[in-house]
Amino acid sequence: MPASYAYLGPEGTFTEVALRTLPEAATRELIPYVSVQSALDAVRAGEAEAAFVPIENSVEGGITTTLDELVAGAPLMIYREVLLSITFALLVRPGTKLSDIKTVSAHPAAQSQVRNWLRSHLPDADWESAASNADAARLVQEGRYDAAFAGEFAAARYGLEALETGIHDFPETAQTRFVLVGRPARPAAPSGADKTSVVLWQRDDHPGGLRDLLGEFATRGINLMLLQSRPTGAGIGNYCFCVDAEGHISDRRMAEALMGLKRICLQVRFLGSYPRAESGPEDVRPPLLGTSDEEFVAAADWVARCQDGRF
Repeated sequence: MPASYAYLGPEGTFTEVALRTLPEAATRELIPYVSVQSALDAVRAGEAEAAFVPIENSVEGGITTTLDELVAGAPLMIYREVLLSITFALLVRPGTKLSDIKTVSAHPAAQSQVRNWLRSHLPDADWESAASNADAARLVQEGRYDAAFAGEFAAARYGLEALETGIHDFPETAQTRFVLVGRPARPAAPSGADKTSVVLWQRDDHPGGLRDLLGEFATRGINLMLLQSRPTGAGIGNYCFCVDAEGHISDRRMAEALMGLKRICLQVRFLGSYPRAESGPEDVRPPLLGTSDEEFVAAADWVARCQDGRF
């Protein structure tokens, strides 16, 4: 496997900035790809060791392109996550004034994060989506659009200037979550502050179906951090569910929850157990009564003794 990481490019994306916060990125060749799909396909094809892509932001929720790519195709697994605070700059060709701007561009996920600013400052500008914020900056450089919402750090790379900085409708809380995705392998040992990601398909559509799925987590005291439905492509009303849950697959309560889901679901896709970003064991809530590993082991031992007539 080549010692390279694919990422959503071109150079100058928030994805690249987040990727460079990983210590191992300094020892890998970092290769930009034009889309999330192509970056993940590079891993599937063996052209890259892993891919680094956005998966969620605090304003719009899950990045559907990434979720759909992880749901479909050859299985991949998440190994790491990174949280990055996001603030946009309005990048323009030198000499451009705000009154000159008729078209603006950025990644679709950026639109919900600057919508109010755009309405207040450029109400008549036409929005055009780009493959990434950095790609929008490149298109401004080429003269296709008048301005791009991107990181201020991208200005010098594309010969642009930041006409406005610090742009965000939610400046104190805006974050994007990125994940490092590779081919399936044994998950890393638990860190004490972990997250497990799965995709769930129901066997059929029936009243209480989603409750049945969530009950496998709830009865074992497992907190959910993300729940998002995605269409399966099999017609209106057919959905699968992307779930992030607190804990590691090696935890007894998580392992039992996954076994329960495997019994009742049409399909379960395991996307990995990995350390939670910016969290440590001290940030993890204690397990509910009856859901610690020790209590699961004690209960299993009791059942075994009953089966042997040793109760």
